[in-house]
Amino acid sequence: QVQLVESGGGLMQAGGSLRLSCAASGRTFSGYTMGWFRQDPGKEREFVAAITWSGGSTYYVDSVKGRFTISRDKDKNTMYLQMNSLKPEDSAVYHCAARRGTGMGWSHGRVYEYWGQGTQVNVSS
Repeated sequence: QVQLVESGGGLMQAGGSLRLSCAASGRTFSGYTMGWFRQDPGKEREFVAAITWSGGSTYYVDSVKGRFTISRDKDKNTMYLQMNSLKPEDSAVYHCAARRGTGMGWSHGRVYEYWGQGTQVNVSS
């Protein structure tokens, strides 16, 4: 059974940094795409970043390009999201997700099969 567990969230001042982790277990993720999504109460879920597990290709929403970096450690079966220059609008619950395949659609939450419970990020101004 696939399990995704996020950690690393917290409270940070604007301009600061946080690193989120997503520990994945239950299978090998070769051929999978892993993603980070975020959701603020009352708002729609938003794609943040994605990475192909095998090849390491990365994709970002425009609002985080140059500030966030997605990566993965195959040996540790863990995905990361390094968030720098944080802004108050980055505040949300961040979820990691996994889907089979590496084709288009990596920004659409509905194509992801597995989801973590989320970790809260709060950025104060």
